[in-house]
Amino acid sequence: MRQFVKRILVCSLPDLRIFRVMYRTAYECCVAVYETGVCLKKIVIVEPTMRAICTSVGKRLRIERIPYIRRRGGIVIGDDVYISGKISIAFNSAIGLYPELRIGNHTFIGHQCSFSIAKKISIGDHCLIAGGTSFFDNDGHPMDATRRRNGERVSPEQVWPVVIGDDVWIGAGCRILKGVHIGDRAIVGSASVVTKDVPPDTIVAGNTARLIGAVKQVVTAS
Repeated sequence: MRQFVKRILVCSLPDLRIFRVMYRTAYECCVAVYETGVCLKKIVIVEPTMRAICTSVGKRLRIERIPYIRRRGGIVIGDDVYISGKISIAFNSAIGLYPELRIGNHTFIGHQCSFSIAKKISIGDHCLIAGGTSFFDNDGHPMDATRRRNGERVSPEQVWPVVIGDDVWIGAGCRILKGVHIGDRAIVGSASVVTKDVPPDTIVAGNTARLIGAVKQVVTAS
C-alpha cells in the first residue's frame, strides 16, 4: 500500500510534444485573459478612482491598484508617473497640519511602498523608488511615555517634511525618516535607514545610512 501511494504521488503524464503544445497554449491563453482583465480594470476603475481622490493628477498615469489611503490629505501626481502594485498612504491630519504627498513627473513608485504624512512628503522628477520603501515625516507617537499612554499624537513641532530631489534612486526596503532631504541624483542602497540629509551625487547605504561613494557622471562626446 505504501509503495502504491508513493507511485501515485510521483506519477505524471507522458512527456509528449502534443501535451507540451496543449498546456503551453492553455497557459498563454490564461495569461492573456488575466492581463486583459487587469488592463480593463485599470482603465475603467483604478485610474478614474485615483483621479477622483487626488488633488491633481497629470497626464498618462500608470497605476495597477487603488492605494490604501487612511484619513484625508492632498495628493499631487505629475505626468507619466508609474505606481506599481499597491501602495499605502497614511495621513495624520488630526494634529492641525494639512498633510500632502507630491510625486514628480516620470517617477516610479514600487509595490508596497508606504507613506506616513503629517505635513509633507515630496518626491522629485525622474525618481526610482523600489518596492517596500517607507517614508515618514513624523515619529507616529510622542517621545514622552505619559503622552503615549494617554493616547496623544505627535505635536506639530515634531513633524519635519521629507524632500526627495530629482533623479534619485532608492533601493528596495529602505526607511526614509522625518526631516531627511535627499539631493538630486543620489542613490540609496537597499534596506538602508536614512536619518540625515544625503548630498547630491552621492551613494549611501546601511543602518544607519552612511556615505560610501560618489555617483560618477558619464559624459558622452558630442
